[in-house]
Amino acid sequence: MTTDTSKRTYDDIEVSSEAFWAQSARERDKSFAVLRRERPISWQPPAYGSLMPDPDDPGYWAVVCHADVVAVSKANTIFSSAPEMGGVMFENMPADLLRASQSILTMDEPQHAITRKLVSSAFSPRQIRVIQQQITKQATAIIDEFLEEGPRDFVEQVSMRLPMWTISEMLGVPENQRARMVKAVDDMVGYNDPEYIGDRNPFECVMGGLMELYDIAQHLIEARRSAPAEDLMTALVAAEVDGHQLTDEDIMSYFTLLAIAGNDTTRNTTSHGMKALLDHPEQKALLVSDFDRYIPTAVEEFLRWGTAVMTFRRTALEETIIGGQKIAAGDKVVMFYPSANRDERVFEDPWRFDITRNPNPHVAFGGGGVHFCLGNHVARMQMRALFRELITRAPDIQLGEPEYVTGHFMHAIKRMPCSL
Repeated sequence: MTTDTSKRTYDDIEVSSEAFWAQSARERDKSFAVLRRERPISWQPPAYGSLMPDPDDPGYWAVVCHADVVAVSKANTIFSSAPEMGGVMFENMPADLLRASQSILTMDEPQHAITRKLVSSAFSPRQIRVIQQQITKQATAIIDEFLEEGPRDFVEQVSMRLPMWTISEMLGVPENQRARMVKAVDDMVGYNDPEYIGDRNPFECVMGGLMELYDIAQHLIEARRSAPAEDLMTALVAAEVDGHQLTDEDIMSYFTLLAIAGNDTTRNTTSHGMKALLDHPEQKALLVSDFDRYIPTAVEEFLRWGTAVMTFRRTALEETIIGGQKIAAGDKVVMFYPSANRDERVFEDPWRFDITRNPNPHVAFGGGGVHFCLGNHVARMQMRALFRELITRAPDIQLGEPEYVTGHFMHAIKRMPCSL
């Protein structure tokens, strides 16, 4: 195939439009299944809803198979995440916005390695023990209040509370700022959803959320410099590796990434996981029969089944071949994680929800490589703690139909009615 993008033909199965992403996950996978089987790397038109429309945008390569998602993820010297190369979001976004909001996600080497070492140094074994103790207490308190109040909306009362509380406690966000933080995160993730946008345009929605998070972070940085505390923000302010320290801008960007990734991914995986258990009562019964035995593999199946983050992109720095398709330097590639997590060659009967599935090499935290999710251990802790409380203390919970956020980035559930 020629590298002249004007001569490329878009695939008959199109996965970029608002209409495609308005479908259910199962309906979308019918299209992905054909592509996985027949055209694992397909040329597609630009994504809908761009914050930075580009009339000259030629499109991108859609990567839908598990092996190819892993290959792109691990080839970080060939596929760039840097803002000046387009960053990691499916649609086009301003480089400054990407740099300000996505921290190590949008860094190539060597900057990525330096910053990741600094951030990782803040997650000391002692800090992890503190976080684990906090999560256990928080999960218990959340279900205490859920049962006292009486169930009405699972997202509001359960799944959104633990990640927000954990991230807030980790970073030292005061209680009176936590609702503000969640609203800012919703604005940054839901910029394609009319409910979140309101009378603003999508760019105003995102920038408004970013400015709110930066303001919270800046006040925390200043407070911890003058009065250190036992929290992650203090550790980030003090972090030093090989003479390097994080700047205020580094910390604010990482705070924003943590607020978004730490809130939305676990929140939505919890919602999808609980719904799946109730839709598959035999699987719930199995988990109830021996929670400690089955919860490790159950969590992995929740992650695969829900696939909270649906898309990330890269840009080729040099000519290469993925899945038999030649990719030219400068071409965009987009990885579709829900498709990779339903790849029939990797997951037997992929639409079977199976809490004993093993092995389960899902890509819910990324396909490996240097950008593998740094907070994966915290997310797993949260789900183990919260599902223990739900299964043992609210065994008769019932859920209504979920209402989804419109968009192609996060497989997000706005609300889901519940009762006992």
